[in-house]
Amino acid sequence: MCSEIENSTTPQWTFWLDCFHKASVLRMDLKPINSGGTLLRNGPGLFSVGNSEYNHWFDGLSLIHSFTFSNGEVTYRSKFLKSDTYKRNIKADKIVVSEFGTMIYPDPCKNIFSRAFTHLQNVIPDFTDNNLINIIRYGQDYYASSEVNYINQIDPNTLETIGRINYRNHIALNLATAHPHYDEEGNTYNMGTAIIGFGQPKYMIFKVPADASDKNHKKPALRKVQQICSIPFRSSLFPSYFHSFGMTENYIVFVEQSFKLDIVKLATAYFRGVNWGGCLKFDQDDITYFHIINRKTGKEISTRFHADALVVFHHINAYEDDGHVVFDLISYKDSNLYNMFYLENIKKETSNFIQSHKSFSPPSCQRFVIPLNINKESPRGSNLVTLAGTTAQAILQEDGSIYCQPDTLFIGLELPGINYKFNTKKYRYFYGSRLEWSPHPNKIAKFDIIERKHVEWVQKNCYPSEPVFVASPGAVEEDDGVILSSVVSSDPSISPFMLVLDAKTFEEIARASIPTTVHMDLHGLFIPAADSS
Repeated sequence: MCSEIENSTTPQWTFWLDCFHKASVLRMDLKPINSGGTLLRNGPGLFSVGNSEYNHWFDGLSLIHSFTFSNGEVTYRSKFLKSDTYKRNIKADKIVVSEFGTMIYPDPCKNIFSRAFTHLQNVIPDFTDNNLINIIRYGQDYYASSEVNYINQIDPNTLETIGRINYRNHIALNLATAHPHYDEEGNTYNMGTAIIGFGQPKYMIFKVPADASDKNHKKPALRKVQQICSIPFRSSLFPSYFHSFGMTENYIVFVEQSFKLDIVKLATAYFRGVNWGGCLKFDQDDITYFHIINRKTGKEISTRFHADALVVFHHINAYEDDGHVVFDLISYKDSNLYNMFYLENIKKETSNFIQSHKSFSPPSCQRFVIPLNINKESPRGSNLVTLAGTTAQAILQEDGSIYCQPDTLFIGLELPGINYKFNTKKYRYFYGSRLEWSPHPNKIAKFDIIERKHVEWVQKNCYPSEPVFVASPGAVEEDDGVILSSVVSSDPSISPFMLVLDAKTFEEIARASIPTTVHMDLHGLFIPAADSS
């Protein structure tokens, strides 16, 4: 349903066990999902082990859940990712592996040699494999992913954990994003960072071919990884943090932002009593660089494109238009978003939460436009953007660099999604979670870039997950399909449910009630039935 905003209390924190349920379905005659498919979702699901507790929402142990659509029915399944981190914690009956916001120290009861060895191990940290951010695909294999050197392969049908893969065994990376891109041939493109042990520190762009999977399921798809290019750090000790990147038909768009990882602090965090999250810093006096790399040749455009300091986690889409690269992203004026997700903050009553986060920088959906054909004789100070329908500017500077100023599309939306058939193409609509007074969205929205208007879905005391677009079979129009979102509620009389909206009108056309507790998640993807078999 579409209605006005209604404030509510934050959802209660509970814990989940592996489960399997048939959902109670209302009005499930839906063309886009009649042919079947599975929506896989990933996110934190367990925040304490024994008597020990995590500090941050991004620390919770990964709980993967799925909604399988078949013959008008929805089947719900959830399982904890059986990572090495999960198994070690459960065996010890306490948290023994450090996470983003929770640093773990050795038991003081251990002998001095054991404690010394543990400290030495943390000089160069071996990160957790608690992959709680997203589900990604390499070849025809599916993996739970976060931003470290480990990913865990899963069976998309049963959610069983198949085994852990280390990027470092296949490509020189310490970190990699959980937001790759997929082209029309099924190839996967991703980015990572080489910090320690791989020569000169650098950012890496790589590709995994569509046919990389082993038919006998014995070899990882990453064995066929291909490096596209590397980009040296602007500062060896302060590489840019990045959560995602943009891709057009011919280019990779990498935003080297002013939100950085402090390498010295990372190497000494364990001894300083600082968690991994404390090793990130935002430099508001710095500038942001835009790298435009040909994804076929690996060559970067030599012109220096830059903008004011910003923080970005999610790209929306990117495409080429009449000699320009257009890319849309969600930016912030500071890095306070991470602090909002410490559990002590999330558990606050709504009024207290709002009071303590008045300075929160809201997410801003912004469009940047990069001119590809630059006339060196153009007057300094002139705007080189010639596209209609945007106020984005690219100002030629005295030194030949280009200063980019964005066109602000919309304020207050995160976790963006599009009709992925329009990824790398000119598009009109994007969908996302409205982020206003709470880190937990209580409504989702559809935004029309041309009309600069949006519509919303909201229900009192309900918290919808990131909206996922599923196109109708044979669809031509961009918004011909449905929006899927997993919804939980702080009202005990409302069972968790799978929400289905008409993507054109944003009206509810179906919901499937889930007869068990469902957790709030982060990201995931829809796998058509033909791809998951």
